[in-house]
Order: sequence, then C-alpha cells, then structure tokens
Amino acid sequence: MFISTSVVALFLQQLLFSATNRPLSSFGEGGGWPDCPYFCGRTSMTSHPRALAALIVILGALIHSQAWGTPYVPRNDADILERLPLDQTQSGRAQLRALRQQLRAQPNNLLLAVPLALRYIQQARAAGDPRYLGYAQATLAPWWDQAQPPVDVQILRATLRQSLHQFDASLTDLADVLRRHPQHVQARLTRAAIRQVRGDYADARRDCLTLVPLATPLVAYTCVCSVSSLQGQARASYDLLQRIVDRDTEAQSTERQWALGVLAEIAERRGDTGAAQRHYRAALRAGQGDAYLLGAYADFLLDQRRPAEVVALLKDDTRIDGLLLRLALAEQALGAAEYATHRDQLRARFAAARARGDGLHQREEARFQLVLEHDPRQALRLAQDNWLTQREPADARILIESAIAADAPYAARPVLQWLDQRRVEDARLKKLWSAPWNEA
Repeated sequence: MFISTSVVALFLQQLLFSATNRPLSSFGEGGGWPDCPYFCGRTSMTSHPRALAALIVILGALIHSQAWGTPYVPRNDADILERLPLDQTQSGRAQLRALRQQLRAQPNNLLLAVPLALRYIQQARAAGDPRYLGYAQATLAPWWDQAQPPVDVQILRATLRQSLHQFDASLTDLADVLRRHPQHVQARLTRAAIRQVRGDYADARRDCLTLVPLATPLVAYTCVCSVSSLQGQARASYDLLQRIVDRDTEAQSTERQWALGVLAEIAERRGDTGAAQRHYRAALRAGQGDAYLLGAYADFLLDQRRPAEVVALLKDDTRIDGLLLRLALAEQALGAAEYATHRDQLRARFAAARARGDGLHQREEARFQLVLEHDPRQALRLAQDNWLTQREPADARILIESAIAADAPYAARPVLQWLDQRRVEDARLKKLWSAPWNEA
C-alpha cells in the first residue's frame, strides 16, 4: 500500500512541532478508544504486525463493561443459568472447545492458556459481557500473581486490569514489559489507550508516534489521529486518517472497523453529522458485532433525535447494561410501553453493582440518574467521581449536563477550563460551555 510520504511527513512535523513548542499543560485526553491484547507465543505477533493489528480493537468497550442484576442461586448443579453467546461459527466453537479441553489436561501450558484467554477477551468485547474477563483471568491463574510473569501473560494481565479500571497496576505491567522490550507494539497500544482515557494526551501521543515505524500504517495512524484529534488538530487528523483508510484496501476487518469508528467520532465531534453517519454505518458493516460501537452509534442517533432507529438497533441487546440504557432512553423519547420495564431493570442492575462495591460504571449510572430518574444531584456526584479516573469527552459531557441540571455551574467550571486548556474540539461540548449559565 502506498501512502503519500509528504502528507505523513507534514502531519508528523505538525505533531512534533506542537509537542515541543507547547507546554505539557496544553495536552489533553482521549475518548472512544479501543484496546488491545494479543497472542505473542512462540509464533510471536511482534514480528507479524498485521496479525497483531487485527486484534488491537478487541477491548474498546471493556472499560464500559456493564453491571449485572441480583444473583440467582440454582437449586442444583444441573440448572442452566444462561447460555452465553460464544463464537457462533462452527470452526470458532470447535477451536474454543479444543483449547478448553487441552488446557484442562495441561493447566500450566502457557501456549494453550494465552490464546484461550485472548479468545475470552475477544468475546467480552463482542458481547459486552464482563464475565468473559473472569474466565480469562482464571485461565491465567498459574502466572497471575507473579511479579514478572511471561510477557504474553503480563500484557493480558495489564489489559484485564485496565478493564477493571485498575489503571495504575496496568501501567506498571506495561512499563515493565517496555523496559524489557522497548519496541513491543502491543504494550505501546495498550498504554496509549489507557493514557488517552485518563486524559494524558501528551504521553499517549508519544506512544502512538513510537508505533509509526513498528506497526502497519492503519494501526499506527489510527492511534496517532485518535489522540491528536482531541488536541486542536481534529481536521488534520481526520483528513490524514481518511486518506489512509481509503488507500489501505488490504486491512483486516478489525483494523478497518476501529479506524472507521475513530473517523466517525472525530466527524461527530467536529459537527459533521453526515460524515459521522457514513463512518458509523461503514464501521458496523466492517466487522463483527461490537458493543462499544453500537453504543456510540446509538448515542449519535439519540443526539440526532432519531430514537426509533435506536430501538431497531438495540432491541435484541438488553443483556448489556450500556445498550439497555440507550434503548430505555430511546423508549422514553417515544413513550414506548417497554420503557418502564427497562428502566426498572436498569435500576436493579445499578443497585446490585453498588451493593457489590462496583464503581466501574459511574458514567452510565450518572446518565441514568439524570435522564431516567430525574435526580441531577445524584447524577452530578456520580459524574464527579467518574471524572477522577476517566476524562473522555463523554465523561465531561455528563458532568457538565448534570451540573447545569442541578443548578450548580461552579461544579462544571474546572472541567470547562480543563477542556479549554487542552484545546479539545467537540461541537456538543462547545454548546454547553458557551451557554449563558457559564457567563454568570
């Protein structure tokens, strides 16, 4: 694939110039980012960047993985609690079954455990189901508590810790891997994802730029453009990524789906709803079902006042809390009969999560409290707690909207200042921070 070197060189010059000529305080956060475990056993994907890149998008939704309702206690061991949606292809089911059987016979076999754990993580992303993360951790149990496990395990452990918002522990694992293997593509991608979610744009961008000579152009520049689009360079980032997507006709479906999703989110933040619509639909066609992508597209449709399309999109995805929330929001707007049932289900699920001490889903619960429960003060408390660990545009938005609804504009001003200092471009947020209440 040919990529214009002049286009890439000019863009990189702009990035590097801005990175070296602006204070670090001018850099910000990242949003809507996928994450990235991979299998790097004897047939290491470190030396096979396209195979590695095909898996980088399998964790985008995991920091958004959802809480579940009150536990049911079966009467006997034969009771079936639920049939989980594994890979529905015959070959996929056979491979997973074979791996499980082999690992039961050889539980300390690293070359069996790593690919099985990875399959579970892939399924967690596809289904938006956090239970698969537990299966992945159990698969890695023989090495889980080691201070310095094999690199393959350490990368997957970092990914799983990330999904549980154990960001510091995840970054510690990744730093250790990169000390031993400075050119480890997977570690760079995963660390960039965490740094963007936390709002550490400058460091995230440095990790992404390091990937340029190491990964495929589509992978490297999707990473770069995702971060840079939130630092006052949305137009340049969009244009470059669009060129690369158009020219890379050999990309695997997961690579392409990630890149198209990033293009959709950049276009949406820039206020180009036509382009966002095209990219979201193309991304959904490009790969397998993706809970994060479905949620992002549903949010886009809700903002466009198209709730009937959200119902059609999500009516069969009520197991996943984030998607059930968006379905309930659409049903509320339509006055649908199913709305009350779905609202009550969400109420029970969030209550169960609180009872477990699970604080992973505060952004979703804040939105639930604000729009469905009409409790802006509780929504604001949740949004403020969430902002301590996650600083994506969506996290800023729910905090600002909750502050407005709670008649507490002072609570939003630090977030508005943070966004302004980092030059975050988002047409939806701009409407909020330019509203009359912000001048008071």
